[in-house]
Amino acid sequence: MTGDFPSPNHGDRRGQRPELVVLHYTGMADTAEARARLCDPVAEVSAHWLIHEDGRLDPLVPEDRRAWHAGAGSWQDCCDVNSRSIGIEIANPGDRPFPVRQMDALVALLRDIMARWRIGPAGVIGHSDMAPGRKIDPGPRFDWQRLAREGLALAGGTGADADLQTSLTRIGYPPVDPATRLAAFRLRFRPWAQGPETEADRRTAAFVAYSAATGSR
Repeated sequence: MTGDFPSPNHGDRRGQRPELVVLHYTGMADTAEARARLCDPVAEVSAHWLIHEDGRLDPLVPEDRRAWHAGAGSWQDCCDVNSRSIGIEIANPGDRPFPVRQMDALVALLRDIMARWRIGPAGVIGHSDMAPGRKIDPGPRFDWQRLAREGLALAGGTGADADLQTSLTRIGYPPVDPATRLAAFRLRFRPWAQGPETEADRRTAAFVAYSAATGSR
């Protein structure tokens, strides 16, 4: 682990505590460039952690502080996501798989964060989940299935053929237009699926909604 919380871009949590972990990719050419931006006071953006391609961790903001990583969006009843979340930036331009060593480091970090703040698998989300139509990270190449296998995120599955939009609301997706919601859900749980809503979308969403409702958050 390197660094000493070098980002100045943070503030008070406004009386809230972390209940979510939001995963991002940096979307930049290399880690050095991303780190410089996350620590630039002019940029006014930050995260609590940055994970290098080789698995090294940079702590940028103390976890008890409000990092500026989520921006506009919401999840379930939470509109000020920054105040109630921990942000993890994963070094990746967005057009390639995430290296095994990087995913190993993420798994270990998530375990620590979730234990420290008592956050359940339903509380680990992507930037694209809370900001549909505005953000797509960590993107379709991110290995959500591995996190689910490790018990660190919700898994997809097959549930009842229930109303899709009702299920998406129960999971936590913001109330945006149906097509945008579907695209965000697919990005996370059915990467590469296209076209109109299908039975597979409805059954997967129903399964995830049930898991979110019955699991700890």
